[in-house]
Amino acid sequence: MLFLWSCKEEQAKRENNAFSESLLTSYVNTFIGTDGPGNTYPGATLPFGMVQLSPDIGIPGWDRIAGYYYKDSIISGFSHTHLTGTGAGDLYDILVIPTNSRFSERIKENNYKPFSKFSHEKEKSAPGYYTVDLLDYGIKAELTTTKRVGIHRYTFPKDSATAIHIDLGYALNWDKPTDTFIEKVNDSTLHGYRKSTGWAKDQRVYFVMQFSKPFHGYTVFKNDSINSLPVQGENTKIVVNYNTSENEQIVIKTGLSTADIQGALASLEQETKDFDFDHYKKKAEETWEKELQKMKITTADVDKKTIFYTMMYQSMLAPTLLSDTNGNYKGANDTIARAVGFDRYDTFSLWDTFRAAHPLYTITQPERVPDMIKSLLAHYKETNKLPVWSMQGNETNMMIGYHAVPVIVDAYFKGFEFDVELAYKACKESAMVNDRQIDVYKSLGYIPIDEHHENWSVSKTLEYAYDDWCIAMFAKDLGREDDYEYFINRSKNWENVYNNKRSWIQPKSNNGDFIEPFIPKEYTPYFCESNAWQYYWFVPQNIDGLIEKTGGNERFTQKLDSMFSYAPEPGDKLPIFSTGMIGQYAHGNEPSHHVAFLYNYVKRPSKTQELTQEILSKQYQNQPNGHCGNEDCGQMSSWYIFSSLGFYPVNPAQGTYLLTSPIFEEVVIQLPEGKVFTIKAKNLSKENTYISNVTLNGTSLEQLFITHKTIINGGVLEFEMSDKPNDAKFINMGLPEINKIYQ
Repeated sequence: MLFLWSCKEEQAKRENNAFSESLLTSYVNTFIGTDGPGNTYPGATLPFGMVQLSPDIGIPGWDRIAGYYYKDSIISGFSHTHLTGTGAGDLYDILVIPTNSRFSERIKENNYKPFSKFSHEKEKSAPGYYTVDLLDYGIKAELTTTKRVGIHRYTFPKDSATAIHIDLGYALNWDKPTDTFIEKVNDSTLHGYRKSTGWAKDQRVYFVMQFSKPFHGYTVFKNDSINSLPVQGENTKIVVNYNTSENEQIVIKTGLSTADIQGALASLEQETKDFDFDHYKKKAEETWEKELQKMKITTADVDKKTIFYTMMYQSMLAPTLLSDTNGNYKGANDTIARAVGFDRYDTFSLWDTFRAAHPLYTITQPERVPDMIKSLLAHYKETNKLPVWSMQGNETNMMIGYHAVPVIVDAYFKGFEFDVELAYKACKESAMVNDRQIDVYKSLGYIPIDEHHENWSVSKTLEYAYDDWCIAMFAKDLGREDDYEYFINRSKNWENVYNNKRSWIQPKSNNGDFIEPFIPKEYTPYFCESNAWQYYWFVPQNIDGLIEKTGGNERFTQKLDSMFSYAPEPGDKLPIFSTGMIGQYAHGNEPSHHVAFLYNYVKRPSKTQELTQEILSKQYQNQPNGHCGNEDCGQMSSWYIFSSLGFYPVNPAQGTYLLTSPIFEEVVIQLPEGKVFTIKAKNLSKENTYISNVTLNGTSLEQLFITHKTIINGGVLEFEMSDKPNDAKFINMGLPEINKIYQ
C-alpha cells in the first residue's frame, strides 16, 4: 500500500494526533524512509536520546535493517534500541510484546515469536510518540520516551490470559545475544542485562523494568525451555501474567544504562517519577517542539513543510546518549568509564555525518557540540585513536578516513570550548597510526591496490588527504609550523592518484603504475561504495587545484556536465548504494553530496541552483519511500536542510557555506543569546528559481558564500529570485580561499 500524504490526509493526521496547527511537530512524518532504501524507524525517541523505542517486524533482511518495514503487515514486538538510516543490522535490545488468549499462531519467518497483524489505518506516529493496534489481540500499544527510559502503555480487552513477553534472546540481522540475565526484584519490577555482539562487538544494555500493575504470575525460559529466576544464558525470556478487565491499561517503564543495573535504576528514578504516560508523552512532544522551533519556515506547500521538519527531526536521531544519569558508560576499551561534566555520546557515523550533519549541529545544537567533541576525545583517551564509526562503546571500523578530525577542527575554529591541546594531540596521533593502511599511505603518499575485497585504495587516499588538510589548518593556527608543513604536504597526496594523461583519479599499484583497463563508471574494490565518477570531486581542500588539473574552468564544467548527464546504461550493474541517480551522480550515497555546488567555482552558479532544486524536489518525498538512499544518521536530512535554506558546506571544516537557491519564502533561525538569522527569498515562485541578486543586511553580497560567523552574529540574508539564469552577475564574485578558515 502506497502511503500518499495529500493536503487533506495531512490535515487528518494533525487532527487525529490532536495537534494544534501552530505546532511544528504536526508536520513531522516519522514514516519517511521506512520504505525503500531509507532504513529509518517510526518509533518514539528524544533528540539524541539513548532510547529508540520502536516496532519490530521480527523478520530479518536489508529492508528491515531498522527493525520495521512499511510494506509488512505484522509486528513481533517493540524493542528499545535502533539505528537510524544505516545499512547495519544491529541493536534491537529488550523486545516487549503483549498477548492474550485471542491468538496463538506462530510462523517460521519471525523465528516462531509471538506476533500480531496490524494496519496502517490503526497506526500513528509523531515525534516522541508511536501507537498501533495489535489487531489479533485487540490490544492498543502506545510508546513514548524520556532520554534514557522507554515507556509503554498497553490498553487491553477483558481476558484472564493476558501476558507481557520480555524477550532478551530476540535477535535480528547481525545482532546475536552472548549473555542475558533476568531477576525479579518484586512483583512489579524486573532487572537484568542483555550483552550481545554484531556490528558492535561488545554491546551491553542493563535495564530496570517497572510495571504499573503487579503481575500475578510468570514463566521463565532459557533456550526456549522453562526455567526459574534468576535466569542467565544466551537466550532468556520472561512472560508475566495478568487478568485484565475491558480497556484496562498497564504502563511499563524501562530504564537503560550501558554501565550497570544501578545506572539503569538511576535513569528510571531521575527521569520518571510515576506512571503518568500522558505526562511523559506531552513532555516528549514539547522537547521536540522546542527543537523544531529553532527554524521557522514560511511556505504554503504542506509537503515541503512536512519534508523540512521531518528532515530536522531525523537530523537529531544520532549521535545518541551513551552515559547514564550517573555519568557512567561502557567505554570503547571495554571498561566502565565515567563522563564528568558532560554527556557522553556515541553512534558517530562519521564517514557520513562530517559532511553536513556536524556543521549543521554547530548552528542548531551549540549547547551539545562541546559534549560531542568531548565524547570523541573520550574515545581517543580510551583507545589512543579517534573513532572511525563508533557505537554503543565500540569501534566498528566501518568505512574510511579519520573524519572525527574535520568535526573537531570545525568546532575549534567556530569557537566551541573543549581541551584544545588534547584535541590536537588526538587529531595528530590518529593520523600517524600504522593501521588501516595509514603506514603505507605515509610511506608511498597513496594507498596502492591489494587483493582485499574492500581495498578502497583511491577513496582512502583522497579522504586521508582531506583530513590531513584539516590537521594542517589546526596546526597552523596553534603555531605548530613543522606539523603544518608536514600535513599540508600530505594533503596534496590526492595528486599522487591523479592520472594527468587521462584526467582521472585512478587506482595505482605498489610500483606506481596506474591500473589498466580502467572504466570510470565501473564499481570496483578501489572506490568506497562509489565509482571513479563519484569520487573524482572529493578534493574539498583544493577545488581550485582540481580545476587546474582537469584543464581549467571550461574542461571542469564539461566534466561536471557529463557527471550529471552520463546515465547508467540498462546493462550496467549498480550496487545497492547507487541510488538517487542523476547521470553518474548518486544522491543516495554521501561522496556525491557536495558535487552540485562545484559549478559555483567555475562561474556557473545557475547550474548549482538548477541541480539543487532538482535534487530537493525529486530525491525527497513526503511518503514512506521518501528517501532515495540510507538516511545515514542525519546526513541525508542535513543535506536537505542546508540546501533548502540556500547554502551548503562544500568544505565541512572551513566555516564557509556556498550559496544556492532557497526554496522557502522565509526562514527564521533562532540562535543563542536571542540572536536571529533570517533568510528571505523575494519573488520566489515555481518559475523564479534562479538567484538574480543577494544582499546581506541590506548590502549587496560580493561573494558566492557566507561564513559561519555571519550566521551566528544574526542578520538578514535576502535573495532576489528570477526566472532566468544570471551567471554574468556573479562572474567576478569571490569564493572561499584554499588554506584559509573563516571564523
